Amino acid sequence: MFRSLRRTAAAVLLALTAALLPSGGIAQAAGADAAYDVLVFSRTTGFRHDSIPAGIDALRALGSANDFTVTATEDPAAFTPANLAGYEAVVFLSTTGDVLDDAQQNALQAHIDGGGGFVGVHAAADTEYDWGYYGDLVGARFKSHPAIQQASIVNEDRGHPATAHLGAVWTRTDEWYNYQTNPRSSVHVLQSLDETSYSGGEMGDHPITWCHAQGAGRSFYTGLGHTAESNADPAFRALLLGALRYASGAAPADCSSSSSTTRTVEGEAFSSGSGVQIASHAPASGGQTLGYIDNGDWAGYPTVPTAGAARFSARVSSAGAGGTIDIRDGSATGPVLGSVTVPGTGGWETFTTVATDVKAGTGPLYLTFRGGSGALFDVDTLTVTYRTTSKSLASNVHLFYYPWYGSPTVLGSWRHWPQGGHTPPEDIGANYYPALGPYDSGDFTSAVARHMEWVKRSGAGVIVYSWWGRDSYEDGLVRGVLDAAAAQGVKVAWHLEPYTGRTAASTVADINYLNNTYGSHPAFYRDAAHGNKNAFYIFESLRITDWSPLDQVTDDSIVLAQTTDTTKIAHFSGMYTYDGIAGATAPGWKQAGDYAKAHGLIWAPSVAPGYVDDRAVPGNTTPTVARDNGAAYDKQWNNALDPQIGGSPTWVSVTSFNEWHEGSVIEPADSSPPAGHGYETYNGAYGRTGADAETAYLDRTAYWTGKWMQKVEHGTPYGFVLSIRRAPAALSSRATALTRKESSSPPLRRARTSAGSDPA
Repeated sequence: MFRSLRRTAAAVLLALTAALLPSGGIAQAAGADAAYDVLVFSRTTGFRHDSIPAGIDALRALGSANDFTVTATEDPAAFTPANLAGYEAVVFLSTTGDVLDDAQQNALQAHIDGGGGFVGVHAAADTEYDWGYYGDLVGARFKSHPAIQQASIVNEDRGHPATAHLGAVWTRTDEWYNYQTNPRSSVHVLQSLDETSYSGGEMGDHPITWCHAQGAGRSFYTGLGHTAESNADPAFRALLLGALRYASGAAPADCSSSSSTTRTVEGEAFSSGSGVQIASHAPASGGQTLGYIDNGDWAGYPTVPTAGAARFSARVSSAGAGGTIDIRDGSATGPVLGSVTVPGTGGWETFTTVATDVKAGTGPLYLTFRGGSGALFDVDTLTVTYRTTSKSLASNVHLFYYPWYGSPTVLGSWRHWPQGGHTPPEDIGANYYPALGPYDSGDFTSAVARHMEWVKRSGAGVIVYSWWGRDSYEDGLVRGVLDAAAAQGVKVAWHLEPYTGRTAASTVADINYLNNTYGSHPAFYRDAAHGNKNAFYIFESLRITDWSPLDQVTDDSIVLAQTTDTTKIAHFSGMYTYDGIAGATAPGWKQAGDYAKAHGLIWAPSVAPGYVDDRAVPGNTTPTVARDNGAAYDKQWNNALDPQIGGSPTWVSVTSFNEWHEGSVIEPADSSPPAGHGYETYNGAYGRTGADAETAYLDRTAYWTGKWMQKVEHGTPYGFVLSIRRAPAALSSRATALTRKESSSPPLRRARTSAGSDPA
């Protein structure tokens, strides 16, 4: 058993009486927290830090003084859903290398996303390079470090339990990591390094400690703690205690990512300057200001970047003449990005805030001061607001999207929800019930807008829009969906469905129509990796034998056949499968993928979380695919991304975001659906229950997307195609063709065919 017994008797807690405790003292929380339990994991498969035993001892001492248990282990078998359920926080203490297998990774992810806490210390950033989710969890990955030396830490947020005991600047000796990426855009930075105070910093803006929400849980990371001596430092122990209190949920803290769009520092935290000094004023933040400012003085803040800056504000006071602050880029004589006037406030302890828009620069922030004679003003705090940059979505993960639903509220009647003889709103043609209820696909400001937020959460960058011909119901909704997608940075490709009368020639006309009608919209998908061509998936392409008219459009468009039979893709740009059943065995996938790679074609196998359409198609005897609490989805993703099974895809297509009749949805399903209809739920998926399980498949898509992108970044040849050509007219081999269910037109009912059969 890895789980320690929780102590039931509360320890007597003493308040911190000083910012820094006496040497050798034990940090204690300011108030009595509810007892909690911490798992400390220190397995290494790479470099091993000799500070690990001292770190474990420090955490145990903190636990004894603050009524939480500490269980230390290096056995990855501790990472099971049942065992992790006994801990409020998990600490990765200078772990290195690949320390968990896939099942253990899944358990940790489910635990954190389900509301648990994570604390990473130092080399936790040098861990699990092939696990995309872990990169997001820890925030940034290790790149390099200089020799151990003294440096100055700027405490950017002194309101967090981990940093509340510290002053504006903390000078200490440690090993200072450089990271592969700057995490500031996606985390809440608590501390950063002043790179002018030591040698070997490579980041400019250099976060070193941060926190952020992770699913329903909490994540904290600090790069401090390399040396054994660190763990005897009372101030460092107090930082660890605050991190554990936050991660366990015992102490609240604002770690919202929105905070990362601004940077606030104390005026007195300047690293270089001329003429200025620190002044003491009780009403100021931290009790001090940047003071004694005369005309021509300046102050430099090398840890505050100007790149992406949009606005500058400062909390100031003046019993003097007032004056002007010039915001400069890179040096005290660098370009002026903006200027703001500081008025007289009537006293040195009477503060006001001044602000101005600024231009973005490229270097660190410097302030220069001008005005009349004598003392001009003091600066308490200064804040730079940055233009937000969204985390990139994966343009090679595509979700099949269905805009064919209607409701009396918007359309005037029900559409598609009654399939199978059901009576909405409580009784619908689906085995799952939408978290939004039976919505209308024309409800752009509510349902569709929420869809695009969820698509963004999944990490997928593209939806594949089910389109049933010119002037169809779905065609009439295109612009509204495009607008909603654009608001979230999502792109739209096209699923050309088998409407009555469709031919190869009409498909060419459809492609031209869609390009000409919607091609200028910012959400219209164009694949930058393949000449900015747009993408069209042709469902049930095997119904038509001669596709030679496609030669008119494939120079400018990517057109995919729905098959793995390489003898039936002449004139196409590649293949996809759609089938939500076949992904479990991946018949013909490797052959199709290898062929596509060898001939410069697109290969986009389709994965699904499961398949069940019993309520939508009563009496259908074709086998269904149970979700098995997420195992079915994982198996299909594994098949797709294993080159020996999936043939190295260019894109991965997901069946589906919201085909409710097929039960293949990753869109959130209601955890408490209307009773009496036999609806299934996602309860239990990836260890999540209740309302938290509703988004389990969105988050798992994000996990797999991240895992795939991590492999791409590390050189695995997923997603690499040199060029896009049409398939040769004559091909040598035949693989099993995979199809979705037969479809009637108009698209009000689908019936499943056997997996692996060709449509008639």
